[in-house]
Formats: sequence, structure tokens, C-alpha cells
Amino acid sequence: MKFIVSSSALLKQLQQISGVINSNTVLPILEDFLFEIDKNKLTVTATDLETVMKVHLPIEAKDTGKVCIPAKILMDSLKNIAEQPLTFNIDKNYGIEITSDNGKYKVMGENPDNFPREPQADDANSFSMSSSALVTAINKSIFAVSNDDLRPAMTGVFFELENNSITFVATDAHRLVRYTRKDVTCPKKGAFIVPKKPLSLLKSALPDNDDELTISYNESHLFVTHGGTELVCRLIDARFPDYKVVIPTDNPYKLVVNRHDFQNALRRVSVFSNKSTNQIALNINGSELHLAAQDVDFSNEGNERMACQYDGENLQIAFNAKFLIEMLNGAETNEINMELSTSTKAGIIKPSEQGDNEALLMLVMPLMLNN
Repeated sequence: MKFIVSSSALLKQLQQISGVINSNTVLPILEDFLFEIDKNKLTVTATDLETVMKVHLPIEAKDTGKVCIPAKILMDSLKNIAEQPLTFNIDKNYGIEITSDNGKYKVMGENPDNFPREPQADDANSFSMSSSALVTAINKSIFAVSNDDLRPAMTGVFFELENNSITFVATDAHRLVRYTRKDVTCPKKGAFIVPKKPLSLLKSALPDNDDELTISYNESHLFVTHGGTELVCRLIDARFPDYKVVIPTDNPYKLVVNRHDFQNALRRVSVFSNKSTNQIALNINGSELHLAAQDVDFSNEGNERMACQYDGENLQIAFNAKFLIEMLNGAETNEINMELSTSTKAGIIKPSEQGDNEALLMLVMPLMLNN
């Protein structure tokens, strides 16, 4: 079996899917790419048993066939080969010989019959949305996903489908992000939880443009198709917490502050905070916001003042500065609105302006003030 492919085109496609492969796998075959040659089309698959990613690219070939090629050695060699056609020759024992303009390289492949089969999209519901809408939703929600394996439902992003909208929710019990798109039409109401890893892979692989994606889901798997790239992942089989009950409906105090200035002040002052809590106290008094952090163990202390617009009673409330900084990245407007009530109730952060088809709400739990 023989085929010819552009070295840079192959490397570019393999880099899109190589993130699926874990470095310490139980099955050695999971460290390989599955190459499937069908006349002038090459399909390459990578899997870790939970997530499958495939890419298709054009090649020159007369044969059809399959072979598994070790991913690391193939990627490492392609990174060091200049753009040129490469000829792959595969013998019946799965020995692979790669010929370039001035080199010849040999690597031992594996029997493709041992490669895990991918899940099929049986009884799947499908809908489409733009690539940029999904990439934006992932960027705005994935940072709030929990890493606590004891609460599996929170280790992914919750997709909630309505007939004319889709909502993405992520929480780690200390903060929550809800992002809604109103420019997506779903065939029927539904909900499922997508793990963090496949979403990170999609974020890297998908273009931030108006290309249409096809998204399908059934009881156990999610299927995403964009051009020559396909991703299949197992959904998290758990019940997502009822997030609507934790979003306060009556936060009467309104704070408006410049996002960029607030974020930079948080970065400067948090250097002096306790490293385990990252606690920053916000003292809001009229049109002035005072940020204070201290680390009693090392006698470190940081204070800053900045201008703000505030409508409410004087308030002192403490938050985890790291959480606030990450959340402010999600609100891409010049100013942000914070809705507060007391020092023990969750604060809500919203961008000052929202697009016609999107709505972002972020919630952060306060920390106990150390007076």
C-alpha cells in the first residue's frame, strides 16, 4: 500500500487531533493514529476511548487500506521536515517507510483491526450553529468547570436546548457562568453535559468564523462535524445541579466599573493576598471602590482606590481575586455591571452591553471577611 501526501498539510491536520491522545494510556494502540486510505482521500483518527477526533485530507493513492502509526514519532519527524511531498509505503506486516526528497525513515506500525471502533450516531438529534458561536460559548464558560472528580456533573459544560435558543452553563460551586445564544434553532428541548477535554479540543480546532457546524447528540454521545474535522465524545452521565435556584433575583445594589482598570487593580493588589484564598475585600462607598488584600502570615498588604458608579448602601464584600480576574476576561466590554446585596450573598457580573443574540451572566460566591 502506498500514498503521497504534503508534509505540512499532514502535520497541520495531525496537530488538530493529537491533543486527544493521552501520554499514559492503558492500551498501547491508543498512542497511534489510525490511517485509512480510500483512493485519493486519507482519514486519520485519534481516540482515548472517551473522545474520538477525525480529519480528512486529499492524497495521491491508488490503493485502499488501513494502518496504525505511532503518533509521537510521526509528529516529531514531521515537525522537522520542510514542506514537500512524502511517500508512505506500507508492507503487509505494517512496516512503514517514509521517503522525502533526501531521506528515508522507517517506523513499525500496528494492526488496524485492534484500533477501537468509534461510536455510531444512532437515534441522534441534530441542529446547526455557527462555529464562532460555539467557540465563544466554550471560551466564556470552560474556565468555570470544576476539576473535582467526586462531582462528575460539574466537570463539564451543561448544554440546555430550547426550540429557539441554547444555553451553556458551567459551575464549580464557587462561581457559575450562564451564556445563552438566541440565534440557534434546536429540533426539540434537551440537555446534556459535555466534558472539558473535548470542548478544549474543539476550541483549538474550530475557526472563529461563520462556518456552519453540525451538532448531533443521543443518550450517550455528542457528534460535531465541521468540514473535514469530526469529533465524537462520550457525554457525562450525571444530573447537573439546578443552577437556576442559586442565581439571586433581588440584588438591589448596582456597581458600574471600568473592566480593564478593575482587572489590572485586582492583579496588582492580589499579589499581596493570602495564596490559598486569593482574598480581596471590596469596600464600596459612594463613587469610590477600595480594594484591599493582606497575607497575615507574611505581613503583606496591598490597597488601591479607583473610581466607580455605585447605587446602593455602603458595602464591604470579599471575593477570590483569581475568580474575578478570569470572569472579567469573559465580559468583553469596556465597563461591567456588578449586582450585589449583602456581604454573604452571591454577586452577579454582567457586561454593560450585550449582543442581540447573546446573554452572559456570571455569578461569584463571596468569601468570609477576616475583620
